[in-house]
Amino acid sequence: MATKVAVVTGSNKGIGYAIVRGLCKRFDGVVYLTARDVERGKKAVEELNKEGLKPEFYQLDVTDKKSLESFRDHIKSKYEGIDILVNNAAIAFKKSATEPASVQAEQTLFVNYFSLVSTCDVLFPLLKNGARVVNVSSSMGHLSLIPSKDLRDKLKDEKLTIPELTKLMQQYVDAAKEGTHAAEWGNSSYAVSKVGVSALSNIQQRILNSKDIKVNSVHPGYVDTDMSSHTGPLTVDQGAAAPLFLALDADDTVRGKYVWYTKEIVDWDGVKPEEKY
Repeated sequence: MATKVAVVTGSNKGIGYAIVRGLCKRFDGVVYLTARDVERGKKAVEELNKEGLKPEFYQLDVTDKKSLESFRDHIKSKYEGIDILVNNAAIAFKKSATEPASVQAEQTLFVNYFSLVSTCDVLFPLLKNGARVVNVSSSMGHLSLIPSKDLRDKLKDEKLTIPELTKLMQQYVDAAKEGTHAAEWGNSSYAVSKVGVSALSNIQQRILNSKDIKVNSVHPGYVDTDMSSHTGPLTVDQGAAAPLFLALDADDTVRGKYVWYTKEIVDWDGVKPEEKY
């Protein structure tokens, strides 16, 4: 019987690390902890080994196509494909960041959106029938965060393609460079990047419907991590709960959805729920 494979990007710490931990405890197969930094990745694996958990480590930089292709070739050489793909790798500038909006926009969108598209381009051909993809979004990935109704209508259009979405994301970066982004897009590059993740997930599901592959986006909650400057009230394991639900437990009908940290399906283009901790 073919070995099952789960992959979590950006998983040497925080929510990604907790997702790997949860998969190691419950998933009947090989779990890959991936990270850009080899030392940090190996140290994370050692910590999990102390708990009796045995993830595999692979150095993976989602911003580098050659790194993605190397990982793809590694998986292809050893296994029949991927059963679970959790796209968790992301960055966020702090509120106190002094970099100009143009720099924040370019770097945030490059990692959180454009590199996610590249990751999926390279790894999606390895997805087995029945595979599950979890794209880690955010409460900031709710469509209501985009001020312009015209843009909201474009982003939720059921005929929107990935190239068209990518073009919209690039338009935001260009507008930020010109200082003309705020009225239509708002002032948060992180929000735009995560709205892009949520919109991308919807399109990917439409494309993959015929293959019984489930793609969902998830808001993991406001979690105590480096990214939140440790201000979030939830633990990393609580933040991993909804992603793990989608990876392992969700009904087969849950596809192309935006899921809240409570495991509830939320109307992505409706009213944004309150955070209740």
